[in-house]
Amino acid sequence: MTLALLLLAAILGVPPAYPGASHARHYSISVPLGPPQAQLPLPPVYGPRDRSRPLVVIDPGHGGHDPGATSPTDGREEKDLTLAVSRAIRDALIAGGRIRVAMTRNDDLYLTHRERLEIARRLGASMFISVHADSAGRPEASGATIYTLSEVASDREAALLAQRENRSDIINGVNLDGSTAAVTSILIDLAQRETMETSTAFARLLKREAADLVPFRDDYHRMASLRVLKAPDVPSILFEAGYITNEHDLAFIESAEGRRNIARGVRRALEIHFARTLAAR
Repeated sequence: MTLALLLLAAILGVPPAYPGASHARHYSISVPLGPPQAQLPLPPVYGPRDRSRPLVVIDPGHGGHDPGATSPTDGREEKDLTLAVSRAIRDALIAGGRIRVAMTRNDDLYLTHRERLEIARRLGASMFISVHADSAGRPEASGATIYTLSEVASDREAALLAQRENRSDIINGVNLDGSTAAVTSILIDLAQRETMETSTAFARLLKREAADLVPFRDDYHRMASLRVLKAPDVPSILFEAGYITNEHDLAFIESAEGRRNIARGVRRALEIHFARTLAAR
């Protein structure tokens, strides 16, 4: 009997069986795996019934046990602000009547990054917009930022944001999105160049169309390796509506008028983007 088998027998409390021994018996080990995980139900799609119309999936960041950033002034949590902004964007798109829209969550629900982007892919989304509110140790930091996917972060702050947002899938050391480093690397490799270029072009268009409605940072466009943007076939951006740690940004995001302005800017940009896409066919 090999040393490995002897060790296994000792761990299991099984008497070793040697060749020729009269008491030799065969043992098997059963490990219950549990039922396969069911897919999340897809959210409702609002807007035109014509399925040829483009579909945008709005993703309110964080949720459930993951509050995101917290305002140091009034204790408001990012997960609640992102949901309010996302609902405003959804309502603006419904009112426009040209674009179909769905939300990854419409209540205080926790979703992994993989679940969020898989919802977009399963729905056949034409654009994915993840909504967040930034935070910083400096209260003077302010302005909206748009992130797109890149293998290399555009600067240290972008790298730190990617690290912080990606970590929301890790609870007590367990990676909840099921990704290993190898899978993450494969996802990045699969991200089509055309999809990433489309995302970058839309980020610039959004800044242009929302500039008179939303205060942006001077360096408004940043790139980072964000898991939630790694759907290889869906153009995706992460929109930071402002800094939750800045009193002026927070007041803007918390106000109904501020959220309407954000929604108007997003709607403008999306309608132009899809008009261009249709014209190019």
